[in-house]
Amino acid sequence: MCAALLINPDMGRDGTFDVDVDQTSGHELVRIIRDRDTGLRAIVAIHDSSLGPALGGTRFFPYRDEKEALTDVLRLSEGMTLKAAAAGLPLGGGKAVIIGDPRARKSRELLEAYGRFVDTFEGGYITAGDVGTTASDMDIIGSQTRWVVGRNTGGSGDSGFSTALGVYSAMQAGAVHLWGSAGLSGRSVGVEGAGKVGGQLVRLLVDAGAKVVLADRDPEAVERTVQANPGIATASAVLDQEVDVYAPCALGATLNEKTIPSLRARLVCGAANNQLLTAEGERQLHSQGTLWIPDYVANAGGLIQVSSEVCDPGAEEVSTRIAMIGAAVTEMLSTARDGSKSPAMAAREIVQRRLADATGGRA
Repeated sequence: MCAALLINPDMGRDGTFDVDVDQTSGHELVRIIRDRDTGLRAIVAIHDSSLGPALGGTRFFPYRDEKEALTDVLRLSEGMTLKAAAAGLPLGGGKAVIIGDPRARKSRELLEAYGRFVDTFEGGYITAGDVGTTASDMDIIGSQTRWVVGRNTGGSGDSGFSTALGVYSAMQAGAVHLWGSAGLSGRSVGVEGAGKVGGQLVRLLVDAGAKVVLADRDPEAVERTVQANPGIATASAVLDQEVDVYAPCALGATLNEKTIPSLRARLVCGAANNQLLTAEGERQLHSQGTLWIPDYVANAGGLIQVSSEVCDPGAEEVSTRIAMIGAAVTEMLSTARDGSKSPAMAAREIVQRRLADATGGRA
């Protein structure tokens, strides 16, 4: 999916560095910062700005090392290019990661230093919340740069519900395609992840009459979601459960050559980015008769919300765009109905056409 990066030997010292990108990576810019005073270690990757400035959230996560962080930010930024293009937004794809445990390392000084780092892109990269960061964090980051969306103050706030609503709409469309007009009513859904999006998705599913099985490594998150939704079941894992739908809403790459054969669900649709470890996973799912709604189609609701701060549509238009995710999935499934291509292939063709139109056919 993404090629490796070549890191200069002197990158052990403090400072900001543009990283040498291998010619086959496809990324436009990768920049890293190390700041010993605040403990900040962060990477921003801009994948493609053909459609507009790169917008993508900041993930604060305890990566084992910079190599793992680089791999993640490359995959995530490419996914944002696909997401923006699939949603028809005039935005490019970018992403950022901060290395460290947010519960132990996050401080106002670190976030302010990160805001100054974001400002070095002069609007070429616009940040937002993600795993490990909140709308309140965006307020602090925004004190140092104007290139921030999703703030509590002067912004559209946390995008968790918008993301969950888009995933629900996509999932409902997939369920109608497979099981008819009843959709998700009476269907069992294994939700993996009880965070900002997963918890909201559980509520939408319960309201729709679905039977939810929830899994999360954080027992507090599970307890909080169960208290808000009495009657839902819990499990240590849901990927191999006997459920109709698998909804990955935590970290990515849960679907790989080892886990896909144990998957029992007929429909996969969730909020996690980069759900497939490799492109081969898409073919494997299709060949075994599992319908996968591409993550970059299903989880675009949050991006649509925060993009309103850049593209300036009204609130009603934002709501309409999020609701149309379901219609987009229905169209994608209709295009692939004859079996000659997977739904993911149909979605990718839409993305490639939009990028090619923006670059005069060079995508």
